[in-house]
Formats: sequence, C-alpha cells, structure tokens
Amino acid sequence: MRSLTALAATALIPAASALAADQQLAGGGFSMMGAFLQMLASLALVLGIIYLVYYLSNRLFRVGGAQRVAERHIRVVETRYLAPKKSLVLVEVGGEFLLLGSSGDRLNFIKQIDILEEIEVVDEEPARPPLAMLFQGKLDAVAARLATMKQGRADAPRSPLRQS
Repeated sequence: MRSLTALAATALIPAASALAADQQLAGGGFSMMGAFLQMLASLALVLGIIYLVYYLSNRLFRVGGAQRVAERHIRVVETRYLAPKKSLVLVEVGGEFLLLGSSGDRLNFIKQIDILEEIEVVDEEPARPPLAMLFQGKLDAVAARLATMKQGRADAPRSPLRQS
C-alpha cells in the first residue's frame, strides 16, 4: 500500500510542476505560489526517487530473510570486557559453547563448556532496593525527626523573653 501511494505521488509530480510553470508564465512574472508549488514538486520527486531506490535495493540485494535466519550456526551468547581491547566471549557453535579470549587482533580458545555443565551466574552488584523505597525511607526519617523536634518544643518550658 505504501509503495502504491509513493508511486501515485511520484506520478503527480510532473503535473504539479507543469501547473506551477504555467502559473509563472501566465502571470508574466515571479509568483510566490508558483515557486512554492515547484519546490514541493521537486521535493516530492527527490523523496520518491530515494524511496524507490531503497525499495529496489532491499528487493534485489536481500538474500531470503527467513532462510538466512534459519541457516545461522554461530551465535555470540555473551561478551564481557575486561580491559580496553581485551574481552571474554561466549560463543555457541552447533549446540556447543566455547569460551574465547579476545585481545586486540587475536582470538584464543580457552575452554569448551558442556551443555550438561551448569554455568553459575554471579551477580556483579548486590540487588538494590527500588528508588521509591529509598525515597520513602528518607521521607520517613525526616518526618520522624520533625515529629521529635515538635514534641521537644511543646514540652520545653517557655522562655520569659518569648511571648507568643
């Protein structure tokens, strides 16, 4: 549907451009409306050509989208960066997991991990409470402090200098 709309808009561009040119000629001088219509027609023509090239390039150069996904045998499961240009890469190749070390322009095999072997997941940071709970705790502490300050003022004897 989108391609049909773009095709119709591209077909109407020469007509709009010719209409704008006729308005300029008929008036005998420069017409702001005619120049504006001509600019819009040119813009629509350029955008239509860009869309057409994009559509054709996707159709011609794409190698079967669904088949390409099904044929993948190598998958990068996870990458951990240790330092600049140094990382550990966990790769799945045909159902086997391989741990590789990457340093600069070299890739080293470290270990093959069996599927039956359990991979222990270690959290890097301890679980933190949500921001709302932290804010509520701070708010409760301030409210408690204000309540004790008010109670302390109510219980304190009035100074003779202070007359309210």
